Amino acid sequence: MSLTIGWVGCGRHATQMLLPQLAPNNVTLGAVCDLNQQAAQDVARHYGVSAVYSDFQQLLAHPGLDAIGMAVGPQQHEEFAIAALKRGLPVFIEKPPGGSAEGAQAIAAASRSTGVAAYVGFMKRYSTGNKIAGNVLRSGDFGDVLGFQGNYMTAPGYFTGAVDYTSFYLHHCVHYMDLMPWLVGAEIVDLQARALEHRPGHLLAHLNMAFANGAIGTLVMGTVQSRGTPMENITVMGNHQRIEVDNVINVAWHRDPPFKAEDELARLDNASDTLCWTPNFTAAANEDHKGYHALLRDVFRGMKGESSQAPTIEDGVRAMQNLERMIAAINQQLRQK
Repeated sequence: MSLTIGWVGCGRHATQMLLPQLAPNNVTLGAVCDLNQQAAQDVARHYGVSAVYSDFQQLLAHPGLDAIGMAVGPQQHEEFAIAALKRGLPVFIEKPPGGSAEGAQAIAAASRSTGVAAYVGFMKRYSTGNKIAGNVLRSGDFGDVLGFQGNYMTAPGYFTGAVDYTSFYLHHCVHYMDLMPWLVGAEIVDLQARALEHRPGHLLAHLNMAFANGAIGTLVMGTVQSRGTPMENITVMGNHQRIEVDNVINVAWHRDPPFKAEDELARLDNASDTLCWTPNFTAAANEDHKGYHALLRDVFRGMKGESSQAPTIEDGVRAMQNLERMIAAINQQLRQK
């Protein structure tokens, strides 16, 4: 089944990460919209589209659209998504799903009342390394998840005037407010923080969490490391085994092997020794280490009425609620300094 989508937001992220996933999934771009008409015209020319708008309501009225995709500012998601859902058009919303949990809840309410799906761009679930980890954790071979450890950093590039961490929280931290419960397999039930601000714009936070299944977690986030270096690693811990994902591309599943030093017949055992995976970037294949290809493939399946595990607006609500708890805990710490 083919799909014709209307797209709002023609900036660099959309053109480099999202729109290239249309053709491989038999999706046609039917119309584009952006306040920046040059950006919209550039996308239209690239994809052979004649319908170019600067007003979202005009895009919605364009005939023949089956769905709407958007990569715009978080504050616009609520207005645009609800309008599309009320027209019966399923929606893809790049993360975050809104500027607040309240905004995400309004979209979720519209999705429930109309019976039309809204999907959210939590692509970290689909990064190949994280996908492998998630599949192992759900395979039955790992056992109970006991703990989560993670590090995710970015540089303070947002701060040119007054310090405002909003973009860091909404565009970076929100990923882990979705990814952690997805990997652990349970919701966050308690979240506390220790935080420091080395100087304005340079934030470091250590988060401690408890999950509904009894697992515990630690996450380090901040703006004190360069984005030019690897800045992300995850460990999910079970009983005598753990899965590590480093820099989103290297995966190691450590299990419970016997000591080998005194075993003259020592060898590597498929059932107990560590299994490792890293992509072959010289191969002519889409390794999809960021996860956008697999995410949108699943989103488009859902939009076509097929089976899909793509993150929904309900997942987005939970992530935003977790994010606001995180922000409140960090702000409380900073006020005490």
